[in-house]
Amino acid sequence: MDSNKNVTSFNRLEASIQYYLDRITPYTNSRWIFNLFLLFIFFFRIIYIEGFYIIAYGLGIFLLNQLILFLTPKLDPSSRNTDEDGDELNLPTRSTDEFRPFIRRLPEFKFWYIMFKALIISLILTLFSIFNIPVFWPILLVYFCFLFLFTMRQRISHMIQHRYVPFTYGKIRYTGKNTGQQPTKFSTN
Repeated sequence: MDSNKNVTSFNRLEASIQYYLDRITPYTNSRWIFNLFLLFIFFFRIIYIEGFYIIAYGLGIFLLNQLILFLTPKLDPSSRNTDEDGDELNLPTRSTDEFRPFIRRLPEFKFWYIMFKALIISLILTLFSIFNIPVFWPILLVYFCFLFLFTMRQRISHMIQHRYVPFTYGKIRYTGKNTGQQPTKFSTN
């Protein structure tokens, strides 16, 4: 009987968390500003206490991994070269090619939510001195910077090689027929 009460309590907690997540979903800028605020508080706490560098390093590696997933397409052209019919899978390069939109491996909201949870957990871990493991932080910082630069160079070269841009900023947006643009005509040949 007691375990049944715990299950219903967890179900209510899950439902209330999902309710608030659903409510904040449309506010993209506010969500990311709040995450940046949490990141600022975390770094301020690390610098003020002069400790918990291993937690900061673990958070950095975790967020770098999530960023790579965010920038990677769901159907990676380098991992799948053919589809079920044996045709090569390439991103469209001509107007006659089939349009396939960029779908992320990790959607924006999940990326934000994972980052939010990681920041909250990291801030909570800095409250306990048992996690303040003494390390020589300059080595961790240099290694993280090297890892970041190497993985971003690799990811950018992958984007260039397969001709995709994971962001909508700077892309051409076509509007409806009322703006005076001529519609694109496709031949059936």
